[in-house]
Amino acid sequence: MINIIVDAFGGDNAPDAVIAASVMAVENLGVKITLVGNEKLIQESADKAKLSLAGIDIVNAPDVIDIHDDPTDVIKKKPESSMAVGLKLLHDSQGDAFVSAGSTGALVVGATFIAKRIKGIKRAALAPLIPASDGYVMLLDAGANADCRPEMLVQFAVMATAYMERVMEIEKPRVGLLNIGAEDTKGRDLEVEAYKLLSKAPINFCGNIEARELPFSKCDIVVADGYTGNIALKLYEGMGLFFAKTLKHMLTNKLKNKLAAVLIMNEIKDFKKKMDYSEVGGAVLMGISKPVIKAHGSSDSTAFFNAIRQAKQCVDGGVINQISDYIGSQKED
Repeated sequence: MINIIVDAFGGDNAPDAVIAASVMAVENLGVKITLVGNEKLIQESADKAKLSLAGIDIVNAPDVIDIHDDPTDVIKKKPESSMAVGLKLLHDSQGDAFVSAGSTGALVVGATFIAKRIKGIKRAALAPLIPASDGYVMLLDAGANADCRPEMLVQFAVMATAYMERVMEIEKPRVGLLNIGAEDTKGRDLEVEAYKLLSKAPINFCGNIEARELPFSKCDIVVADGYTGNIALKLYEGMGLFFAKTLKHMLTNKLKNKLAAVLIMNEIKDFKKKMDYSEVGGAVLMGISKPVIKAHGSSDSTAFFNAIRQAKQCVDGGVINQISDYIGSQKED
């Protein structure tokens, strides 16, 4: 049985939402859960919510990584935090995947130095799935590495291809390079050199893609350095919130609009569901030796449940093995 290690004290709604999600996962996904955190507080939260912890192990970890802590504190100052202990369990093969809604910076540092990268992978990359017209687009790196080299972007593309094939079941996913124009000479030295390498890589590279094309499913994967990718992601999220707020005002500010909203309520619900991050789960931290999922900091129980489901899909799909096989074959060449 797949065992998912869960940071019980990461995120704004921890531990209550995390515990509720873990109980749902045991009941609906057929997985085992190892909750890591203050054992006394976990038990008190479960008792208060009248939730059974059957099928869930608890590993005590008294400390918590705060969003204001330095990311390196997960190693240097708080080795007994729920995040650090959970990643150590992952490294020691006490579980198959790790899920946390805690500090992104600390998770990247902790996963890199405690759980370790896949041999041959230069940097781990944060890879969220963002909604698009025909499904989802994986964007990476979304903030783990501000500075990247061209060969790192190729590795990002290979890792994302493995995920999209094995988890999202997309055959030969299309890979685009985020840039300021379609021509292969556009961009900085990073993009120009990355374009050349991506063209030769064993992926379905479809060329440069501009940010305005992201919502229109021009490709299934978009690669960029972490600085550029994070800006694109934050703008994407901001425009989504702006659009939702504008649409809500438009449909509720007048009686005739409210009546019209009733007639298209099913379509509105479908659109809201598609734009809701909680439906996806979280962002995969690509390049770590075992699946690590970064859930959104404000995740409720539904979002966290889907992050656990996402971790299970990574294990079931053998994503890490596929990435390792590719890196190994490149070394042999």
